Amino acid sequence: MSDIAAPDALRRAVADWQRWLESERRAAGHTTAAYLRDLSAFLDFMSGHLGEPARLDGLAALRAADFRAWLAMRAAAGYRKTSTARALSSVRSFYRYMKRTETMENAAIAAVRGPRLPRSVPKPLTEGEAAATLDHGAQLASEPWIGKRDAAVLIMLYGCGLRIDEALALNLADRPRGEAMVVRGKGGKERVVPVLPAVLEALDAYLAACPFPLERSGPLFVGLRGKRLGARAVQALMAKLRVRLGLPSSATPHALRHSFATHLLSAGGDLRTIQELLGHASLSTTQRYTDVDADALLAVYDRAHPRAHRG
Repeated sequence: MSDIAAPDALRRAVADWQRWLESERRAAGHTTAAYLRDLSAFLDFMSGHLGEPARLDGLAALRAADFRAWLAMRAAAGYRKTSTARALSSVRSFYRYMKRTETMENAAIAAVRGPRLPRSVPKPLTEGEAAATLDHGAQLASEPWIGKRDAAVLIMLYGCGLRIDEALALNLADRPRGEAMVVRGKGGKERVVPVLPAVLEALDAYLAACPFPLERSGPLFVGLRGKRLGARAVQALMAKLRVRLGLPSSATPHALRHSFATHLLSAGGDLRTIQELLGHASLSTTQRYTDVDADALLAVYDRAHPRAHRG
């Protein structure tokens, strides 16, 4: 190992770590800056905690109790748990780099656990918000065929519970023509999902209006130049709809998939069946959709899915 007791060794180590973040990790500028701020604040605390300027040899000798004292200080100071979790991640990254470069090592940090973060619960749209999103999806387009395309994409996300990447990865040959379709999800795993008449109607309208000659082996959904439609275009559409309809910031393309699952569950759908429809590997992932307000459950649909009986 290098001379970790040298006063300027820490400064050189931090500079090397920064270059590694920028060149090998290709971290964004703001990400690197955040990491450096987190580490700097950690070193400032340890300097006071140890009663002397922080040096590599001192950092190598820290005990788990020392790291916990830093975390306790942040908790007492009112730092958000997410902020502290990120700061701990930054410090761990520095220590991992030090071990990788054989500069110094400290096994105690592996025993330190960060703050328990609140579980993120999906935020589905309400029945009215989902219906308004589908009804207005075609109205913001610059050309009629694009409006029909956007409407078809949105209704596939909500009507079939597809991930946005799954919908946009479909080729013309994958186009559903009956009451069910095969979807290739994460890890290439296939699942069968039901297809409502409204989905088929929206796809027929889009394909009839599309100005590009689509090939069976080519993309089902295309952009302005006839190439496969990208996720950013759909995300931008949802951003416009949030403004137009006054939807919450959580109203993203993925929120339509969340809504598909939640509304089915609210109407008495079986959790195992919904797991299969969503393509979740674990039932615990699907169970997150059960965290819905009881009053809201009584207020939503009286059938399996609202689009199934829409006039």
